Amino acid sequence: MRILLLGAPGAGKGCQAKKLAAKYRIPQISTGDLLRNAVNSGSPIGLQAKAIMESGQLVPDDIVLNIIKNRLQEPDALSGFILDGFPRNETQALALDTLLTKMQTPFETAILIDVKDDILIQRIVGRESCGDCGQIFNLFSSPPKKDHICDSCGGTLIHRADDNGETIRNRLVVYHSQTEPLINYYQHQHKLLKINGTGKIEDIFLVMSDILNEKEIH
Repeated sequence: MRILLLGAPGAGKGCQAKKLAAKYRIPQISTGDLLRNAVNSGSPIGLQAKAIMESGQLVPDDIVLNIIKNRLQEPDALSGFILDGFPRNETQALALDTLLTKMQTPFETAILIDVKDDILIQRIVGRESCGDCGQIFNLFSSPPKKDHICDSCGGTLIHRADDNGETIRNRLVVYHSQTEPLINYYQHQHKLLKINGTGKIEDIFLVMSDILNEKEIH
């Protein structure tokens, strides 16, 4: 099973990726995590990425693709993977397709988690996460039992400074102009599955799992 998750910031890609990874026993591959791990490893490509990031620039696509390639060659990814966070535009999508074709591991499906902008803004503005265990809560839809205290471990919940209305609106503008065209890109490849991302996390996951089973993607 080789899956790409698409969706705007706050659509729930990371959460659903973790659930899919646990069910199908394949790794969730987040490009953000890959870059951080590469930097922390001190590898040549990690040091190169670190220097670029510290200068305030975006890591070039060729470096990101090399890091993805190295990760996909690890044993746990040989039976499948869930990619989250890349590609972000059509140029990256074309380069990624070329890489995966050479590796004989093309995507089987791209899943779009579709959520309206007003709901996304509410989700992100109200989001708090536990600094200890990473559990995520939302003040509007799934608040903790005690204010700013994690239900799972009792840790302190943190609200990120960039989780505000102005920042998320700017991020949505970038998403609609650069990443949203990938919907048509993968639709033309007959690989796109569209999931309504509004509702309970478990309900969304069950719908996604049912569709994957019906498509016999495994």
